[in-house]
Amino acid sequence: MGTITVLNPMGYPPKVNAKPMAPRLETLNGKTVYLVDCRFDDSDLLLKQMQGWFEENMPGVRTRFIQIRNVYTRDDPETWEEVKENGDAAIIGVGH
Repeated sequence: MGTITVLNPMGYPPKVNAKPMAPRLETLNGKTVYLVDCRFDDSDLLLKQMQGWFEENMPGVRTRFIQIRNVYTRDDPETWEEVKENGDAAIIGVGH
């Protein structure tokens, strides 16, 4: 009988540095909420439904639906800069 080498397929998870959540706004009235589609399976459908909900239920809130310029596995600094400069809040859609 020979010797078999067995490897653990679980690997080692990367170290994650937690970041605090952004402070809550007192109100969304008069604010712009970005609905950011990260181009993951059907997240655009959910975000467009959310946009309709805001229009119907919170007409004082402006929404802006945008898609990142690349695939969800790559960062998109230009999109995040636009959200920071022009938005008051953001909902990031990552699919189902």
